[in-house]
Amino acid sequence: MRSSCGDHSATRSPARLWTCVLGAILGAWVVVLPVHAQEVLRIPLFGDIGTFDPDNGFEIAGIGVINSVYEGLVEYEPGSTRIVGSLARTWDISEDGLTYTFHLVEGVRFHDGTPLTAAAVVKSFERRRDRGLVLSYFLNNVKEIRAPDDDTIVLILHAPQASLLDSLASPWGPKIISPTALDAHDGGNAATEWLNDHAAGTGPFKLGEFRPAERYTLERSDDYWGQEPFFSRVEISVVPDLSQQILKLKAGEIDAVPKNYPIAQLFSLPQDLEITAQPSMMQFSLFTKPGSPLDNPEIRGAVLTAINPALWIKDAFGKYASISQSPYQNMMFKPKQPIAFPTDVAAAKAAIARHGEVTLTIGLFSAAPSYGRISDLMMAQLAEIGVKATSRVLPQGAAFALKGKADAPDLLLTISSPDAADPDNQAGVFFIKDAPGNFYGRVLPQADALVKKASGLKDAAARTALYEESGHMYFDAGYFIPLVDANDVVVHVKGLKDLGLRPVYPPGNIDFATVRK
Repeated sequence: MRSSCGDHSATRSPARLWTCVLGAILGAWVVVLPVHAQEVLRIPLFGDIGTFDPDNGFEIAGIGVINSVYEGLVEYEPGSTRIVGSLARTWDISEDGLTYTFHLVEGVRFHDGTPLTAAAVVKSFERRRDRGLVLSYFLNNVKEIRAPDDDTIVLILHAPQASLLDSLASPWGPKIISPTALDAHDGGNAATEWLNDHAAGTGPFKLGEFRPAERYTLERSDDYWGQEPFFSRVEISVVPDLSQQILKLKAGEIDAVPKNYPIAQLFSLPQDLEITAQPSMMQFSLFTKPGSPLDNPEIRGAVLTAINPALWIKDAFGKYASISQSPYQNMMFKPKQPIAFPTDVAAAKAAIARHGEVTLTIGLFSAAPSYGRISDLMMAQLAEIGVKATSRVLPQGAAFALKGKADAPDLLLTISSPDAADPDNQAGVFFIKDAPGNFYGRVLPQADALVKKASGLKDAAARTALYEESGHMYFDAGYFIPLVDANDVVVHVKGLKDLGLRPVYPPGNIDFATVRK
């Protein structure tokens, strides 16, 4: 039956005309609003999510997924290293730097309906710190966790730690889990078994379908305390092959290729695709093996001349990277005196000639395209000065077993991204003695002492000066060679906005709470 508003008679009255127009507008709302409410975002992951437990796994590809379900006290603002409140609206730090007091946001509920209280935060923090979980080290310096009232959390430290807020804001920092769920599913293992594939957070999304190695779904939480996300559903598929991701994006089956899109193809994208790029802390760098030819200062100087990133950064990354100014990422601080690579190629050739045949092996942390691109360009430059270099991709996890191995590569090419934006986190992960990412176990006591001194200082300028000095020492000794800080580059369908990329996050982790279309 045709509506009377479709009558083409010229005798319709103005009142009737406005009635029809209003009806059309209201009808459009009826049609459009449900479509908005059912908007779905489709994102692929290169790797599977090993566990959804926010305390018990160092997830990389899926950390953004987990952080859409769980929240901490503070977080990093999108696009920066600035720390802003999350479940804590404000906080205070005592004059001696030992006591941190956080004031909670009111009216927050977990996805299971449990209200957020200070006691819930205490329970989650004590679980993280005391139950032997993978990420317990984030709270190693926290001596006491108190809840003087329902809205206040007090952390008392063993020693001053200027990086504490950064550790709490880290994507892997402590998150708050429903105490009801923890009690109900404890099972003597701190609920780790249940939390592997279930969730009970306060975030903008709830965990829906959980199918390991296949797909995951997030459903918008209608009771979320903060701003409502644009998308009501996020569908996350595990697609390990980059070429398959690209084909699916071009076919309209997914909405983005979050990382590793070939640089050469970024300048000839189809018209319906576009790029969002953001500076990050993804620093490509080299670690050197003790006893390699690089222990000789003259050979090391020649090699540094050849691999100077200024010679190959454009070929490797186009406009989507910057030369590293320090062993500490460019977004951490701007050094007063950036590190400098030698530039006299003739002198480098002469030095290698004096030493006869010099060969080097380069181990690649993974088979990701960027590693091969960088190593190929560096090997070509090394050949120019007479150094014979080869490269090989290391088996998964092999980089963490290089210490003391005679057959280990002379150089390890890897990404030295920290777990938080403070220089203390970078040094603590990669440089100091016994750091988990100090792949060859190199030890430089003088530099380590500067790092230790800086970690307890309140004065930001004094801390930065000490970190800069330590960075020069690690570089000058040849233990660590920073190369480039690469951008986080996401290729996505046109019209996708506010991806919420954060420098500290691993590349490609879109913020599902802020992204819209």
